[in-house]
Order: sequence, then structure tokens, then C-alpha cells
Amino acid sequence: MTRTDGTLDITRMSALVDQISQLHKKGVEIVMVSSGAVASGRSVMGISKKLDIVDQRQLFSAVGQAKLINHYYELFREQDIVVGQVLTTKENFSSRRLYLNQRNCMQVMLENHVIPIVNENDAVSVSELMFTDNDELSGLIASMMDMEALIILSNIDGIYNGSPTDPDSKVILKIEKGQDISDFIQSSKSTFGRGGMLTKTTIARKIADQGIEVIIANGRCENVLVQLLDKKFDVVSTHFVASTAEVSSVKKWIAHSKGFAKGEIHVNENAAKALTGESAVSLLPVGAVKIVGDFEKDDIVKIVDQNGLSLGVGKVQYDSEKAREMLGKKNQKPLVHCDYLYLE
Repeated sequence: MTRTDGTLDITRMSALVDQISQLHKKGVEIVMVSSGAVASGRSVMGISKKLDIVDQRQLFSAVGQAKLINHYYELFREQDIVVGQVLTTKENFSSRRLYLNQRNCMQVMLENHVIPIVNENDAVSVSELMFTDNDELSGLIASMMDMEALIILSNIDGIYNGSPTDPDSKVILKIEKGQDISDFIQSSKSTFGRGGMLTKTTIARKIADQGIEVIIANGRCENVLVQLLDKKFDVVSTHFVASTAEVSSVKKWIAHSKGFAKGEIHVNENAAKALTGESAVSLLPVGAVKIVGDFEKDDIVKIVDQNGLSLGVGKVQYDSEKAREMLGKKNQKPLVHCDYLYLE
């Protein structure tokens, strides 16, 4: 959404708005996650050496978000489409109540033919509670809204089997569940962004595992969004194939809650094998060996194996004091039921 000098690329914004408007008028429900607020504010304010990084980001985003949403509002108004701004923070995903309130807000907007334009509220976010980048945010939104597809627009055509600057490299058109692509991912970031291709692929895999098709494509490709939906992935792009397994809305929330875990439950080898096996099983007290931290019933906790590796996260059914009393005991109700357990 920005040029190399940090100013908003109005031409690109206009082209994307035209495409989204076409799809919207065909009845496609769209939630738009847009970058550009901080860069937009930077171009207005310039850089002040008197402010630290967090202060600069808060200032630039407060100014830039107003400028960004105003541009979108006017561009969509020309198409007779109403848009609404949704500013969110990572904390809004930390509890089920906040999560559902946020989802309901956007659902009401969609039901009334309003396109939600979502961005992180950088003006009140602090570094340790920020989204990695808008790719992570878009994944959370796609999961929360139970979307059919998440389209991540980048400045390249997709994931290459080599360096994108190498003429012999080609775009990997389709990535199946479990396919190893670690050798092809570069960790470089864009000039004005916080993330890169690594975060795109990480979130793409997680979202595809939840049954949502994910496509990484070039946002500068002409009519890219319309082509992707009309031609069903014929445009050059990388398509992460969605899992066919059903995932409940609660599990989708839990899947993205690792950063909000209040404690840990360490399990023995047998429990780890059972949890990571083919069948869905609950975490029973007999398989737990240690409780770390203090938590309440219904808090999110990490599940950790005997080697200290994280197996996943779950919503615990007891507080930490009760959980410690139950350690290693047989014939007890689950500490974490399989319906509320997400394994990585």
C-alpha cells in the first residue's frame, strides 16, 4: 500500500478498491485487512529524533490511520459502497468474550453490506502485544470469521523454489499439508513492514489446517483478486490447500491463543504419544507430571512434553491448585478436553 518513499500508493489502492467493489457487487463477503497507516503517518509527520520507536509508531499510526481510512472511504463511496473501520489489538483475541464481541461486530457489518476495513490499533498497542504483522492479523480474522479463503497480497507472485531474484526460480503453485518448504523461505522483511515471507507461510499453514484456502499472490498483478476468484487459482500464485477436517469455532480461537497462555501442563512420554497420535484424545491427569504457573479454570495453557517442546495449547478445566492435586491420578476427568485442545 506504500511507495518506496513511504507515501501511500493511491493508484494501487484505487485498483484494489475497484476489484473488491466488483466482487462485493457479486455478493462476495469481504473483510479487508490493510497496511499503510504507519507509513502514511510517517510521510505526513516526518521522523522526529526526540521520540523513541514505540512513540513514533503510536504517533504515525494515529495520524496515518485517519488519512488511510479517509482514502478508502472516498474510493469506495465512488462505487456506492459503505465501509467501516475496525481497529483491533492482540488483546482482543485473548479472551473468548472479547473474541466473540469482535466477531459479532464484523458479522453485523457484513449482514448490512458494509465492508470492514481492519487494522491493528498501533496507537494503543505496545511491542510485546503487537501482531507480528498484518499477515498474522489477517489469519486471525479469516479464522474468526470462518472465511472460505484468505488471500495475502505481497510484492512477489508467491513462494519460489529459490531466490525470487534468480531467473531460474519458479513459483510453487500448490502446497499440501505437511509439505516441507523450509528451504525456500527467506526471512527478509519489507522496508515499511514488520514481517516477511516466513510469517506469511507460517500463518498460511495454520489457516489452511483449519479448512480455509490460502493464496499468496502479487498485489500488483492486474485484476488479481477477480482472477483468483473467477479462474479458481489459475493466476500465478501459491495456493495452500485447505484441510478437509472440520475444526470448531472454539478450536479456531484456541489455535491462535498460544501467546495468552497463563501456565503450562507438562506431560509424560505416553501422554505425548497419545496426544499426537491419529485419534483425538483428551489430556488426563494420569499423563501429567508437572504444573507450571498459576491459572484459573477456562484459561489457556500450553501443553509441553518431557523434552520441553510445546505440543499445543488448550482451555484447562481446572485451576492450577486443583490441577496440581490431580497430577498422576487415574480415573479423573480430563485436565483439557479434546474439544478444547489444539495441537501444533
